[in-house]
Amino acid sequence: MIRTHTCAELNASFVNKEVVLCGWVHRRRDHGKLIFIDIRDRFGLTQVVFVPQENPKTYEMAAKLGNEFVISVKGKVNLRPKGAENPKLSTGEIEIVAQDLQILNPSQVPVFEIDETTEVSEELKLAYRYLDLRRQNVLKGLILRQQVFRICRSFLEGEDFIEVETPILTKSTPEGARDFLVPSRLCPGEFFALPQSPQLFKQVLMVAGIDRYFQIAKCFRDEDLRSDRQPEFTQLDLEMSFITEEDIFELMEGLFKEIFQQLKGIKLQTPFKRLTYKESMEKFNTDKPDLRKKPEDFEILWIVDFPLFKFNLEEDRFDSEHHPFTAPNEADLNLLDSKNLDKIRARSYDLVINGVELGSGSIRIHKKDIQQKIFEILGLEDEDIQERFGFLLRAFEFGAPPHGGFAFGLDRLIALLLGSNTIRDTIAFPKTQKGVCPLTQAPSSVTSEQLKELGITVVKKI
Repeated sequence: MIRTHTCAELNASFVNKEVVLCGWVHRRRDHGKLIFIDIRDRFGLTQVVFVPQENPKTYEMAAKLGNEFVISVKGKVNLRPKGAENPKLSTGEIEIVAQDLQILNPSQVPVFEIDETTEVSEELKLAYRYLDLRRQNVLKGLILRQQVFRICRSFLEGEDFIEVETPILTKSTPEGARDFLVPSRLCPGEFFALPQSPQLFKQVLMVAGIDRYFQIAKCFRDEDLRSDRQPEFTQLDLEMSFITEEDIFELMEGLFKEIFQQLKGIKLQTPFKRLTYKESMEKFNTDKPDLRKKPEDFEILWIVDFPLFKFNLEEDRFDSEHHPFTAPNEADLNLLDSKNLDKIRARSYDLVINGVELGSGSIRIHKKDIQQKIFEILGLEDEDIQERFGFLLRAFEFGAPPHGGFAFGLDRLIALLLGSNTIRDTIAFPKTQKGVCPLTQAPSSVTSEQLKELGITVVKKI
């Protein structure tokens, strides 16, 4: 084995045992005839002491070590001298007396210090993200992310959900934001789109009888960016058949209780508070109110009874408040043929945490005639309807069950749990607010040969 232990697991019970540690030089301290280094891996730190009498050659090598050199150290575990213990470290009562040292790879001087306190510009830390991720406070965001994913999967599997992957290369069916388009080489002049959500596929899965579906799904939206937006993001997406809103509320409240209990030690009170859209706007002038009594509480509530449509003044027509697959409130179905479209309530719901819209969902339309009617109200011609959504309408002809679902942003939830104001802290390789990856310099130009294969000509901006 190249190493016997990690840099966080040794303690007094290992005294006099020979061990091998591997990691990065966190810092080096020269104290006359003694050289101390802290060796670091993702698990923690261990102090190593180099004594010339133990191995003169190893001592000389240690004197040349720089920060972030990758090394392997063999030695014996000793108790630290009385008064030299470090209670802040899990390994703080011991040190390794080095017998052998190997430099596995040297390092240039890092462009910023690998510690928790150094302030680094976003552009610089994302350009050198592999250095940034060595810092414990950044790494903990990825660890928390993995823990949230694990809880979600475990909880939903326990509720008889099936995890199903849906396509990344799919059809352009705009859902309110711009699609990212991917040209097809085999079908010249035609394009795939990257999914804004798995919405239509998960509804088709309900028609297929899957009954309970979930997916930790990558989604893509070509929109202007803010601290809580990325061109690609991750959401927990789920759909259920033969249910009402109450089933969704109960399920999601159970999941969030589990997440907050396990990761924050907080016992959420359920059921969550509920406000209608009208109440929220009248009381707080927003549909995502922050009801905390104190930047450390977590106040979660449902906003319900959204309007089904909103009027688009620029286009002089009605748009969907959420998306066109949301079912109207059954008491308002008669208004679909009236001029009072703004009075129709949707069977939709948003989950709001501390003034942040974390996710939304709805009971879906599952009857072809109502779905066709909604498309027509939105101003779509028959040809457009068939071109964009014909496959969904055909599916509804083959016994579509009543169904509904929910999706929430995992990046946003993890940022809230971290106490961060940006989802970039929760993503391994995020884009900047300009939608650029400083590490790889994407997006970038491609060769003329690639463009020729795709039948694309690039028009350069003047």
